[in-house]
Amino acid sequence: MYNEVIRLYSDKGETMIKIAVMDDNKTDSEKIESYVNAWAAKAEIAVLVSVFASAEAFLFAYEEDKIWDLLLLDVEMCEMSGVALAKKLRQSGLRAEIVFVTSHFEFWREGYEVDALHYLTKPLSDKILFPVLDKAYEKMQKEPASVIVVCEGETRKLLLDEILYVEAFSHYISIHTAEREYRIKESISGFGEKLGHAFFRIHRSYLVSLKQITRISRKSVTVNGGKELPLARGNYDAVSRAYIEL
Repeated sequence: MYNEVIRLYSDKGETMIKIAVMDDNKTDSEKIESYVNAWAAKAEIAVLVSVFASAEAFLFAYEEDKIWDLLLLDVEMCEMSGVALAKKLRQSGLRAEIVFVTSHFEFWREGYEVDALHYLTKPLSDKILFPVLDKAYEKMQKEPASVIVVCEGETRKLLLDEILYVEAFSHYISIHTAEREYRIKESISGFGEKLGHAFFRIHRSYLVSLKQITRISRKSVTVNGGKELPLARGNYDAVSRAYIEL
């Protein structure tokens, strides 16, 4: 079996790009993986490549780790196709770049439904794949700021713009977005350092996104959605100044 084979192509300690290669033809998947390896070495980019023999194998890994930057999907895999997998992943909120690989170009129209970056036909070569990898990498660099959290056995990437506020409970914090709440074991001070200047500690138990504030009073701060949070005594001037200067 060759699904979920993980190889690290850089030992420089950089933040790595996570790439999944999915193809039920082992020869093809190994060829694509070797091209990704060569591209990364040439561009001096750190990558972490995982190879999967089926869409189902990837979904099993995806249950625990939802952080992926690029998917190279064979369209015509057994059982679940690459297109069906891409639709399922987009519905789950995956923002990774998607590149389809196929032996039949007539499937290219379906790529528009999942905002695919490109559609490549086999046989591949480095001259064909490298420009597409360059384009994918360029788009990744423009991705909005985010933070990685591990919640309920899942690893997720949250955009900072999604976060409304953070609430502290003893040794845990709850990260609130418009869609859901993420409860993780971390201090509010440590997490605040990861978020940067766009977040303000309004109270010992609350960290709020300045971009999400809709109202500031002497005793509270209101964020998008109408949630009112307590404002510690003496913080009114400081949070008002930070809000104006953001």
